[in-house]
Amino acid sequence: MMSPQIALHDSIFRAYFLIVLISLAIGGAVLGFLRFVLKRETASMFKTYWSWILISGIGFLIVFLGRIPMIVGVTLLAIFAFKEFAYASGLYRDAWMAGAVYAGIVGVGIASLIWDPRGEEPSPGWYGLFVGIPAFAIALILLIPILRNRARGELQRISLAIIGFVYIGWMFGHLGFMANARNAYGFICYIIFATGLTDVAAFTFGKIFGRHPLRSEISPNKTWEGAFGALGVAMILPWLFRFSFPFFGAWQLILTGLIVGIGGQLGDLSISVIKRDIGTKDMATTIPGHGGILDRIDSLLYAAPLFMQMTAYYYPLR
Repeated sequence: MMSPQIALHDSIFRAYFLIVLISLAIGGAVLGFLRFVLKRETASMFKTYWSWILISGIGFLIVFLGRIPMIVGVTLLAIFAFKEFAYASGLYRDAWMAGAVYAGIVGVGIASLIWDPRGEEPSPGWYGLFVGIPAFAIALILLIPILRNRARGELQRISLAIIGFVYIGWMFGHLGFMANARNAYGFICYIIFATGLTDVAAFTFGKIFGRHPLRSEISPNKTWEGAFGALGVAMILPWLFRFSFPFFGAWQLILTGLIVGIGGQLGDLSISVIKRDIGTKDMATTIPGHGGILDRIDSLLYAAPLFMQMTAYYYPLR
């Protein structure tokens, strides 16, 4: 169970706090060297760096505060990320459809918070309702045009609403449900840190070695070199950070690397498909140097649910 008292004494939480603190300090020192010693232009990099500090601080605070703040925080992130999606895609103009998605996202958060009323699950978090929420949310979305007695033009709005709920609300909601796990700090801290570091690795390898576009019509700046570099880093990380899940065997460590290395990039590319189709570079400008909230969490949209389901398959999650 997550709580401030447990976090203070949890070796995994403290280890990640120290790792991120040292990483940010090194990053700041490198940027300072580039700016003041080598006289390079670093204004945009510093903007991204300060955003990383803010993101890391808020993230650690939410995890530190415990299970309920973690689930509420993930739910609020999903709500704001969907809001960006709704405005970028035009779905916000249909208040009923957007409202149905918001209701579904809140339902995911509630299912993650409450106990199974039958008492058949060992800890908080009603998993049976959590996995069933998509059926109820999609049914509600499909019910709206029927109640309004409309047919023309409804398919696009229905499709956008279903994508918005399943992809942003439910898949990302797995990150919040992991707050109910026995090894919550190990799972949550690892998946957030590993996907973030893999994103940085893809960018770095792409900048240094990138020659061949990965998917030129979807994300012109991404390269095969960056993708393979990120995958290589992702495959190493589970072994370096094995303290996060000491009960994992070799096969689970390999799967974890593949989930982060491939799933994280698929999440990024999937959002890029949507952005290119609607003609925008970023979903929003909420986070300086990063774009919108959805641009920042896109790698977790695949990685978090795949990681949680893989873990639950091999080990008792709770």
